[in-house]
Amino acid sequence: MLDAALYGGGGSPAVILTYAWDRLLIDPVPGPRGPANFTGLRPLTQSVWTVPAEAKPIAPAGSTLPRLAGELPHTFALIDPLHGAEGITRQLEELIEHLAPESIDLLDVGGDILAKGDEPRLRSPLADALTLAACCQVNSPVRLLVAGPGLDGEIPAEDLRDRMGPALLTFTAEHVEPVSSVLEWHPSEATAMLAATARGVRGLCEVRDAGLPVLLSDEGPTVHEADLDDALNRNELARAILATESLEEAEQYSREICGYSEIDYERNKASWLGGQPERKLDQEGTLRQLDEFEAEARSRGITHTTFRRITEALGLNGKQRQDLRALLLSSRPEQYAAPLWRIPAEASKVS
Repeated sequence: MLDAALYGGGGSPAVILTYAWDRLLIDPVPGPRGPANFTGLRPLTQSVWTVPAEAKPIAPAGSTLPRLAGELPHTFALIDPLHGAEGITRQLEELIEHLAPESIDLLDVGGDILAKGDEPRLRSPLADALTLAACCQVNSPVRLLVAGPGLDGEIPAEDLRDRMGPALLTFTAEHVEPVSSVLEWHPSEATAMLAATARGVRGLCEVRDAGLPVLLSDEGPTVHEADLDDALNRNELARAILATESLEEAEQYSREICGYSEIDYERNKASWLGGQPERKLDQEGTLRQLDEFEAEARSRGITHTTFRRITEALGLNGKQRQDLRALLLSSRPEQYAAPLWRIPAEASKVS
């Protein structure tokens, strides 16, 4: 979306350096995946591997990256956080020397990369802190961009206004079009809400297993530039992990500074999910559960939700998410506000 909006989507395809760190619905193994967790990767530099469509995560791990690589024209390369911020810095330096890029954009959806570390709803500071710390250590200019302020449900948009500049651009439905097919299956809630707001969807969206309410407003599809050095000076965790050489070391700093590690949360949740029995999707019972969920959400003022939120609220697992989605789209297509699910203003009438 950003490539389409900033660069017209033409010219050389972008190289997207990104984590293989999917939700447990996709990857039941806690934490991020490294190169050793895949087969079929291709070397780009000494420490950077690309993820082609034919790459495969080694079971039991899962990853959305190979499918993304198969459906989009860009090159996907793997951020390897296993060697801490020092390792990611080395990856960036090698890429810059190898590619001689015209521009380097560090993109965060939601804005929690601008956190201090003590915000009450902050849930996932470690991945952002690692990339921020690495980008601040390379000798080339890096532009820090925040898309969809507040859309990740962690730091409210109003708290971010003094931490970033005015809007650089506003996404439109046209910018969403190149990734529209991906949004039909990819589980990212923040990107789903970003795309929905670009398409004009407005309201209050409930996300994540905790049911966080996120406002879908005119600010949703905006992209802002923020000062990279200011972000580092504000982010206590990012400053602390600048010289880390392992993920475990960075994770310990997160426990000490923020009071928790997001990977510990994933470990606990994965242990709980692993003890849940497998069950077949009961269509009639699922729709009845959906009615109950929607009634409760409606009472909270919720107008939209994500398929991930419905999956977890109904006690289903990652393998059932696509079956649930197919059931909902076939039985109640009028509630699909792509790629979100609309909560009707009143309960459906059964005739």
